[in-house]
Amino acid sequence: MLKKVLIGLGIVLIIIQFIRPDKNESNDKTYDISTKYNVPEEVSQLLQVSCNDCHSNKTEYPWYSNVQPVAWWLNDHVVDGKRHLNFSEFTKMPIAIQNHKLEETIEMVEEKEMPLPSYTNLGLHKEADLSEDQRQKIIVWAKDQMDYLKENYPADSLVMPKRKK
Repeated sequence: MLKKVLIGLGIVLIIIQFIRPDKNESNDKTYDISTKYNVPEEVSQLLQVSCNDCHSNKTEYPWYSNVQPVAWWLNDHVVDGKRHLNFSEFTKMPIAIQNHKLEETIEMVEEKEMPLPSYTNLGLHKEADLSEDQRQKIIVWAKDQMDYLKENYPADSLVMPKRKK
């Protein structure tokens, strides 16, 4: 009986290898944050290694992303990350939302909620495990971008509209 279960499980594992999610590799930068905002090279590099795999249109996939069901889990993670913040689509959003996303970026980095521990645990993506100095560089950069918006847009245009009930 155990032998039949193991054989069945093996067959299922082989079959699911052929069911693959689409990869996030368009790298379309038409509305990228860098098209409107000053992103210094050092900050750009930090965003690249610690944020962009889940928060842009270009994910650098690790080798294990070719194994199911891990690829499905990674795909869900990337889709959810882009739903919350996509640096490749940043300037397409209304100014109030851009301002809010910068504010959320500051909050998530300050509170060490980003990058997610699951992304850096077990030595995976060591380069994404930000030091306090690197966190401060991202925070200062995001605050500078919010200041830029305050200087160039009316205050009421930077406020998120209230949700209707």
